[in-house]
Amino acid sequence: MAMNTMQDQSTAGWTPPPVQIDGCDTFSKLFRQNCKKFGNKIAIREKDFGIWKEFSWLDYYASARRVGCSLMALGYREGDVAAIISEDNKEWVFADLGIQCIGATTHGLYPTLQEKQVAYQLNDSGAKVLFVEDEEQLDKYLGVEDQLDHLEKVIVFDMEGLRSFQHDKVIGWEEFLALSDAKIEELSVEFERRVDAGDPEDIATLIYTSGTTGAPKGAAMSHRFFLAQSDNYPELPLGPGDEVLTFLPLCHAAERILSVCVPIRHGITINIAESGDTFAADIQEVAPTFIFAVPRVWEKFYSRINFVMNDATAFGRFAYDQALKTAGRREALIAAGKSVPTMLRLRHKVLDFLVLRNIRVELGLARAHTIVSGAAPISARLLSWFNALGVTVQEAYGQTETGIVTATIPGRSPIGSIGRAMRNVEAKLADDGEILIRSSSNFSGYLNQPEKTAETVVDGWVYTGDVGTMDANGDLTILDRKKDIIITAGGKNITPSQLENELKFSPYISDAVIIGDKRKYLSVLIMIDHENVEKYAQEKRIPFSNYKSLCANTQIQDLIEGEVEQANSGFAPVEQVKKFRLIDVLLTAEDDELTPTMKLKRNEIERKYKDLIETMY
Repeated sequence: MAMNTMQDQSTAGWTPPPVQIDGCDTFSKLFRQNCKKFGNKIAIREKDFGIWKEFSWLDYYASARRVGCSLMALGYREGDVAAIISEDNKEWVFADLGIQCIGATTHGLYPTLQEKQVAYQLNDSGAKVLFVEDEEQLDKYLGVEDQLDHLEKVIVFDMEGLRSFQHDKVIGWEEFLALSDAKIEELSVEFERRVDAGDPEDIATLIYTSGTTGAPKGAAMSHRFFLAQSDNYPELPLGPGDEVLTFLPLCHAAERILSVCVPIRHGITINIAESGDTFAADIQEVAPTFIFAVPRVWEKFYSRINFVMNDATAFGRFAYDQALKTAGRREALIAAGKSVPTMLRLRHKVLDFLVLRNIRVELGLARAHTIVSGAAPISARLLSWFNALGVTVQEAYGQTETGIVTATIPGRSPIGSIGRAMRNVEAKLADDGEILIRSSSNFSGYLNQPEKTAETVVDGWVYTGDVGTMDANGDLTILDRKKDIIITAGGKNITPSQLENELKFSPYISDAVIIGDKRKYLSVLIMIDHENVEKYAQEKRIPFSNYKSLCANTQIQDLIEGEVEQANSGFAPVEQVKKFRLIDVLLTAEDDELTPTMKLKRNEIERKYKDLIETMY
């Protein structure tokens, strides 16, 4: 793999500033140093069959070293690629760090990918070894193994149901780890030598883009990238004793940074959730101090409390409304730099103790001091609701190619902005308003696609494709994706994401795509929130037999129409949607219409539902 070539193309005459943390110039060196520093303190807790199992920092390093040694026993050299397709678990992080420490490259794949997508990415990365979670993920390899001759071994984390399975290339996790036993002393010395020999520009990871506009691209991330990302925002009050709950896919750039890199940098304990389905119970149990989630999760929190309040007593609903209003008045005064009257302050203190504190406990947010939302825009109304609840959600911004590069500063950044540039990050606007980023965490280019790299990075500036504004304090606000801006038949420029975010604030709407380019008016395709709408239908005794009939019911249509009118109310007439249609197919991440992070692909939606769209015009 021509990793150095990618670096030359990405910088185009500009060299990213070097990064060092405590004398370490690669992430592997920092990992080794801090595992020794934090020693027997708890690094990882994983929930398995309802029981939390603990692993110290010394365990973490020893496990990663054993993975690296076993890969070297298979003949792994610096620059080789090893892939992982699995839900979050301790084996994922052990494998990831073991791969990086021997100078090899990790390639993480979303566990929701289909066989053809797995084959494409593995062929593109040239991975020689594939780690899979279980029988389900192994089946994906077996379905396309005739297309993957370069793969030498497939290692299965969980061999349940596979004890009698025989395949020349497939072995279990324990059998893989035992490969290094015969030469463990010799291999351990070589492991340490490779950590010492690591270069900041060595490629640590390949992260594939979601492929919303064509085939996914493999973005190459160096050790410099991860070092910079683990230390870009030193103002965050993080350190040993803090805990984070890990539940989003670790192959996602933001989750990898905030659940692997930042914890290693600061000695934070990562708690690996049992599954995405158990997240609500796990966060209540862990009550983490540091939380990262995508807007979809924060919307679920809001919906959950909304439905709890619908079932509450009249007094309970009254107390909740009064608590939010009081908190809102207090927040408005503080934001305006005015003093809070004594009676308002006391009223807020009482209502916070009696009402809002209980909601924070119910949501698992009672101990959280740092909460970050990212990966997609979040509704300003939702942020205001959390503020009133006594929870400050900081919005962070970045892309696969840049890492996380901006974040809001509580009490200083405007609500709805993405904040200002972090340390070692430059941000500016192009003449057309496109946001440009240049930083120590610039990626090293797209694997096998030098032309795409040259299009994305010019003189070190990453062209993000997002259009925005910047205020006098340097706080950025995103208007929309450059390619998504709609120009109506009347020549009006519309940024659809703002109204889409307002629509998604509704507990009954999961996602929305505004339509209207070169058309007389705007319309919208809506994906309902299946769980919440189904619950509404049951409470109202609305008959339905399946998802399609639920979407077709006139009472459900009326419900969504009311939500659309509510969202429209904050926009000028020309920016409002005139008609809507519901996507009556229950989509999953396996469908072409959704990215692995469960975002609707605008182009695919417009293509696939062309006939449905035409019924609105």
